[in-house]
Amino acid sequence: MTMVKTVVDPVKSFEDLQGRILCKVVNLDNDELRFHLTEDYYVRMYHDQYCCESVSIEDIVGDLDDLVGTPLLLVEEVSNNDGESKYEDGTWTYYRFRTIKGSVDIRWYGTSNGYYSERVDIEIVG
Repeated sequence: MTMVKTVVDPVKSFEDLQGRILCKVVNLDNDELRFHLTEDYYVRMYHDQYCCESVSIEDIVGDLDDLVGTPLLLVEEVSNNDGESKYEDGTWTYYRFRTIKGSVDIRWYGTSNGYYSERVDIEIVG
């Protein structure tokens, strides 16, 4: 008989990760991150690309493995529009994580012609 690990108190938003313990973090080509609470239950951070926009991870400072196996003490999102040029709009979004093992800052950058989203999409899977 196989035991299935479930999450008793479900995550409903990105901020609900604070205080949780991750079993793994997966980085898929700087276009998607998955923060696993169990093998099949995770928070997916990505962007659903459209015609005239681009959103991707620009930089990760810290070791994603520091987020695994210990409670997340801080989970924070900070966003800033870097102003508009005549032809392009841009938005920086920083995600900050802190544990007793270390800190991780993830910087996403999105550009568009001003008519499309430059935000990071968050999806609860599982």
